Amino acid sequence: MTDIQQPKLSALGWARWAWRQLTSMRTALFLLLLLAVAALPGSIWPQRSIDPVRTANYIADHPRIGPWLDRLGFFEVYASPWFSAVYLLLFLSLVGCVLPRLRVHVRALRTPPPRVPARLARLEHHRELSVDLPPAEVLAQARVVLGRRYRVATTDKTLSAEGGYGRETGNLLFHVALLGIIVGVAIGHIFGWKGDVIVPVGTGFANTEIRYDTIQYGPRVNPRDFTPFSLTLDKLTVTFEDQVGGRGQFGSPRQFVADVTTHARPGAPGVRQTLAVNHPIEMDGATVFLLGNGYAPVITVRDKDGKVLYSQATPFLARDNNYTSSGAVKVSGASPKELGFFGNFLPTGVITDDQGPISIFPDARDPALALGLYEGELAPGGDGGSVYTLNTEKMTQVKADSGDILRIWLKPGETMKLPGDRGSITFDRVERWAGLSIRHDPARWLTLGSALLALGALIAQLTIKRRRVFVRVAPGDGATLVTLGALSKSDDAGLGDVLDKIGAAITSSAGSPRHTPPRQTPVRGSNR
Repeated sequence: MTDIQQPKLSALGWARWAWRQLTSMRTALFLLLLLAVAALPGSIWPQRSIDPVRTANYIADHPRIGPWLDRLGFFEVYASPWFSAVYLLLFLSLVGCVLPRLRVHVRALRTPPPRVPARLARLEHHRELSVDLPPAEVLAQARVVLGRRYRVATTDKTLSAEGGYGRETGNLLFHVALLGIIVGVAIGHIFGWKGDVIVPVGTGFANTEIRYDTIQYGPRVNPRDFTPFSLTLDKLTVTFEDQVGGRGQFGSPRQFVADVTTHARPGAPGVRQTLAVNHPIEMDGATVFLLGNGYAPVITVRDKDGKVLYSQATPFLARDNNYTSSGAVKVSGASPKELGFFGNFLPTGVITDDQGPISIFPDARDPALALGLYEGELAPGGDGGSVYTLNTEKMTQVKADSGDILRIWLKPGETMKLPGDRGSITFDRVERWAGLSIRHDPARWLTLGSALLALGALIAQLTIKRRRVFVRVAPGDGATLVTLGALSKSDDAGLGDVLDKIGAAITSSAGSPRHTPPRQTPVRGSNR
């Protein structure tokens, strides 16, 4: 019988040992540090959920290490299994730490303050005085000074008080707040969603899955349940610092403001709203943020007979602080071969000897298009890649009639005829686009409230002092001998002031002390 039960007891013992190790404060601190370290790759490598184009470009530019990093989840850190494992272990560890300490704290709140030590003069902070007051009055005056901030226990000749329980309460609330943050983030990951979309000025957006450029939603989210709100980007105002030595660096952004018209549901009246950086707008079930902006030149491509094959505002993505922007124009209706234009939009364009076509200022003061042309199959195998890049795997670069590579340089209103009866391309005008991030987080108030609670609890830990104050009265030579003492669990510069206030209240009630007070006996190494 013993041989059969021994393995069960051993397994139970190992389980208890593992739980004690996991729920120790040392393990919780280690896991918290490990979680911070595990989050570092999210700030080093581009994240697919935030910038899929940049992520794809990074993998393409690093063919050896890029795919391995992708397999290990470095481009989606916060959804990776190893980050989730640390996250879950930290949650379990905090629960195991908080619950036992909570029981101990509740028991301490119900326990009376400790008895008065026999030798108060051994405490680091103590006072002695003699007053013409009865012992009961002395203890009553001490209780009045201590007030409601201390829990007080008295006898006929002693008073013991203990205060500063808010320090331990703050410590527990801080850990509870951390649990709240973890739970809030987990709920947001499971039941929340976020999507990014580029909206040119004058166009609209409807909250459906197909309209997003990138979208990510939790496992319990059904995109068909999205609230069917919509918005139209009426105007985008962007200003840059154009004074050398002005309020900021030359060319730095000063203001991004978008005027939008929102519709809560199809057929609902439009509402004019203003969207700015750090000033989102609230829709039913989602929050709309303005994250970026750029230029969308309006480009028209015609065939040799003048038929319009392509005409729309085409977003280009900024590559530097001067908004030198890259993009592509894909003309799938061209015949006999599809056409693909690639290159840069330059808000203030110049051509330099060393860098070629670049922009020297982010505002559209002298806009230009610098493009090249490919022809062939735009989407080999049905995969056309990003709308901002050109897949040239099965395409050939077009040359000019002179035999050189075709280079297109257009200003607004200009048209260029393409070689070989391929038609023409026209740069009509310049529009702006706004990069919107639309998010739904059902637990954001829980996360925010927990963060504020953690901050308040941390302040309580740093400001509240755990103190014990003792008073003993004894009959003296025609008067009452009063001995005061106090100690703290940490360095407490104000502990002596508490005793001074008690002594002052007692002496003022008695009129004047009978003997010269207070007498102090400094002692090295307090008996705490």
